[in-house]
Amino acid sequence: MSTTPAPHATPAAPAADATAARTYTVRTLGCQMNVHDSEHMAGMLEEAGYVRATAADEAASRADVVVINTCAVRENAASKLYGNLGQLAELKRERPGMQIAVGGCLAQKDRAGIVDRAPWVDVVFGTHNLDALPVLLERSRHNAAAEVEIAESLQVFPSTLPTRRESVYAGWVSISVGCNNTCTFCIVPHLRGKERDRRPGQVLAEVEALVAQGAIEVTLLGQNVNSYGVEFGDRGAFAKLLRACGQIEGLERVRFTSPHPAAFTDDVIDAMAETPNVMPQLHFPLQSGSDRVLRAMRRSYRSEKFLGILDKVRERMPDAAVSTDIIVGFPGETEEDFLETLRVVEAARFTNAFTFQYSPRPGTPAADLPDQLPKEVVQERFERLVALQDRISAEQSAAQLGREVEVLVAESTGRKDAETHRVTGRARDNRLVHVELPVGAPRVTDGIDDPRLADDLDPRLPRPGDLVVTRITRTAPYHLVADRTEATDLFEVRRTRSGDAWAARERARLGLGGEEHSHGGAPAAGIPVVLGLPTVRRA
Repeated sequence: MSTTPAPHATPAAPAADATAARTYTVRTLGCQMNVHDSEHMAGMLEEAGYVRATAADEAASRADVVVINTCAVRENAASKLYGNLGQLAELKRERPGMQIAVGGCLAQKDRAGIVDRAPWVDVVFGTHNLDALPVLLERSRHNAAAEVEIAESLQVFPSTLPTRRESVYAGWVSISVGCNNTCTFCIVPHLRGKERDRRPGQVLAEVEALVAQGAIEVTLLGQNVNSYGVEFGDRGAFAKLLRACGQIEGLERVRFTSPHPAAFTDDVIDAMAETPNVMPQLHFPLQSGSDRVLRAMRRSYRSEKFLGILDKVRERMPDAAVSTDIIVGFPGETEEDFLETLRVVEAARFTNAFTFQYSPRPGTPAADLPDQLPKEVVQERFERLVALQDRISAEQSAAQLGREVEVLVAESTGRKDAETHRVTGRARDNRLVHVELPVGAPRVTDGIDDPRLADDLDPRLPRPGDLVVTRITRTAPYHLVADRTEATDLFEVRRTRSGDAWAARERARLGLGGEEHSHGGAPAAGIPVVLGLPTVRRA
């Protein structure tokens, strides 16, 4: 572990504020693992007495503590971080006592260099010592100096830390951290270390705790979820874990991300197909369709194996939606290599693809490879790939027209939901669906007048966390629409414990009372949903 106090002066907060709770906000850059890490950061701050800033204060960066959780996977990660820090510099000069903390993968990588480049930063901490954040903030205030603390190995398993869940109806659960693969383009193993697996009993205890708080959907997280169990000697552990999740009462949707094609085995496909609450959705990173490029990437599978696994998945789950990751312009990629990628994408029929132009990451083997491609070549290939995937996604979506779907209503809304009288959520296969409410249903608002918080809740009005069964009336490449028509006027709302928990949380947040005003079922969630050390049971 390295601790570096940097020459830096942060004025202490004014004495008049000494008894007031300090506010915080966490900005997340990067993947789902970072989103979940940010929930741990928020949980630790709240346990230490901090209070989350209001939405207005968050938007204006008026929190007393601003934490930026960084990513280092793409080349523009640093520009995103320093763009954020530049915006905060002037605000900090105007707000004595304000603190800025930087954590996550880029912090692990760049260390004290962040303070050298942005000396107004107060705290830098890495991926291995999330638990140090509150202590480092206090130490920095006391010493009026920047505190940089980077652990070289995992100090505390993140899932044992307090957690402030952003959602009461869906949650992330880490089953492992780190990665044992050696992909030449990826810096994640260097920043997060070798894979470490949690015991199944610990994972299931956390899932059960989430369900007890009102969640009905859980996503299992790992850099390579289907290698789960290797550390404790059970290569079938991931399939067993999926099946065990199927036995948890009240858990309606289970997802996971991300698996590695090289370790994707038939027992996992069987568990997905045979466990009703495991969703028919798979994120399956391809990276390239060229076997030669896959070899250079050290991806230990080839294109035919990849397509063969998809064939098995669709044989067992014909309606499964499959997404992927693809890198364009890896060093040495030829036009023939790229055409192979287009061939595999055409054959795979992905629902959607996260497409990236290769960017060299210092410290990775690929960064030193010869034949780095010109930007204009990469851009032209990228545009061809995006055009192909847009067409395939449109065709895949069009096949959903007229289908009956079950939508879990989300708290976030579509850009046009207010004017179109819709709510937004996810189908079982994770497709985004905009659902029009019936004529006469109250319009959704925010605040104390929100009709979703009424004691006499309108039966046509779903809350976040409730489920709606409806029929698709219109499609687009990356979303579906279910409008009310005479021919397809299917609209059924099912109240859930998650909806109850959302209403209880919102009532508490707005000072309207708690559990006595919820609509039965789940315990009141309160404003923060904080989980500490999960109870350990034998798997």
